[in-house]
Amino acid sequence: MKMENNLDTDQIRSLVWRLALPSMLAQFVSVLYSIVDRMYIGNIPEIGDMALAGVGVCGPIVTMISSVASWVGIGGAPLLSIRLGQKNEKKAREILANCFLLLLVMSLAITVLSFLVKDALLVWFGASGAIFPYADEYITVYLAGTVFALLTTGMNQFIICQGFAKVGMKSVLLGAVCNIVLDPVFIFALDMGVAGAAIATVISQAASCAYVLAFLFGSRPMIRITFGGYRLDTMARVLLVGLTPFLIIALDNIMIISLNATIQKYGGPERGDMLLTCNTILQSFMLIVTMPLSGITGGTQTILGYNYGARRPERIIKAQKNILLLGLVFTGIMFLIAQLIPQYFTMIFTREPEYISMTSRAIRIYSLMIVPLAVQYTVVDGFTGMGIAKVAISLSTFRKIIYFGGIFLIPVWFDITNIFFIEPISDLIAAVVSGATYIVLMRKISASLKTASS
Repeated sequence: MKMENNLDTDQIRSLVWRLALPSMLAQFVSVLYSIVDRMYIGNIPEIGDMALAGVGVCGPIVTMISSVASWVGIGGAPLLSIRLGQKNEKKAREILANCFLLLLVMSLAITVLSFLVKDALLVWFGASGAIFPYADEYITVYLAGTVFALLTTGMNQFIICQGFAKVGMKSVLLGAVCNIVLDPVFIFALDMGVAGAAIATVISQAASCAYVLAFLFGSRPMIRITFGGYRLDTMARVLLVGLTPFLIIALDNIMIISLNATIQKYGGPERGDMLLTCNTILQSFMLIVTMPLSGITGGTQTILGYNYGARRPERIIKAQKNILLLGLVFTGIMFLIAQLIPQYFTMIFTREPEYISMTSRAIRIYSLMIVPLAVQYTVVDGFTGMGIAKVAISLSTFRKIIYFGGIFLIPVWFDITNIFFIEPISDLIAAVVSGATYIVLMRKISASLKTASS
C-alpha cells in the first residue's frame, strides 16, 4: 500500500498543505453543484428570477441532507484517525463498517420522511405561491438521489482521513464536472427546466458515489469497508463526535430558514420575493467562502486526531498554527473580492439592475467579518478532530444564538435590508470567544497528553 501522506513522520507544515489544499479545492468544486444549478436556473427565459428563488428555498433541505452525511463522516473519521495513531487497525475497521451501515440506514429513512413532509417544509421555509411550483419540482427529483448524496459526502471523509486527500478531491471533481456538462443538456436542450437541474445533480452524485465506494472497497486504503462487527456503542460514539458538524450545519439551515421567513414577513408582497432571490445569490457567494474554509479546517482534522491518539501535543499545536494561517489567507482574499467586485458574481445569476444593486450591497455587508471567521472554523473543527465534541458544540452554538437574536431584533428596529448586518456581528464576537477558549483549553490538553505519554 502506497500512502500519499504519512501522518506519523511527515513534516507538519508540508503535511498540512498537502491535506488542506486538495480538501479546500474539493469543497470549492463541490460548491459548483449548487452554483451551476442556480446560474443556469437564474437564466431560464421569463421565469429565471422566480425559479431561482424557488431553488433557494430548497437550499436548507439539500443542506440538511448533507449535514447527516457530515454527522457520520466527520464523526467517524477523527475516531478512525485516533485509532490509527494508536496502531489499532481492528478498531479502525470496525468504525468504518459501522459508519457505512449508518449511512445506508439513514439515507433510506431520510428519503421516506422527506417525501412525506416536503410540501409543508417548503411553505415553512418561505415558499410563496408564486415560487412554490419551482421549489417542489426541484426537491422532488433531488430527494430520489439521497442515498448517493449521503454515501458520497460521508464516506469521502474516510478516504481523506487515511491520507488520500487527492483521491477525495477527484471524487468531488468528477461529480462537479458531470454536473456542469449535464446541466445545460437537461435544462435547455431537453427543455426540462428546474427538474432538469435536479436530474443532472442526482446523476453527478451517483458518479461520485461509485468512485468513492470503488476506492474504499479496493486494495489501496489501509482501512477498507468490511461487513460485520456492528456495535451500538461504536455508532453512538460516532454520532456523539459528529454531533458538532451536524448541529453546525443544521443550525445554519435554521438560520437561513429564519432569515427567509423574516424577509418574507417584513419585506411584504412587493419586496419579499425580490429580497429572497437576492438572499439566494448571497448564500451562494457565502458557500464559496465557507465550504473551502471548512475544507482547510476539516481536511486537516486527521492530523489532529492522529497525533491526539499518539499523544503528541507539539505536532497538534504546530498543525493548528499552519491551518489558521491558511484560513486567514483564504478569507482575506475572499474579503477583497466581496468588497471590490460583488456585482460580477451577482451578474452570473441575473441581469436585472435592481437585483444586482441590492445583492451587491448585501454581499458587502454580510462578508465584513469573514476574516475572523477563520479563527472560529479552526478552533471548532480542531476540537472536533480531537474528539472533544462538547467544547466544539458549545462554541458553535454560541455563534448561532447571537445570529438568531439579530434575525428577530434587527427588523423591529431597522429596515429589513439591514438584517444582513447580523452575520458580521456574530462572526466577530464568536471569533473572539473561540480564540480565548482555545488558548485556555489547549494548555490543559497539552499537559494531560504529555503526562499520559510519560
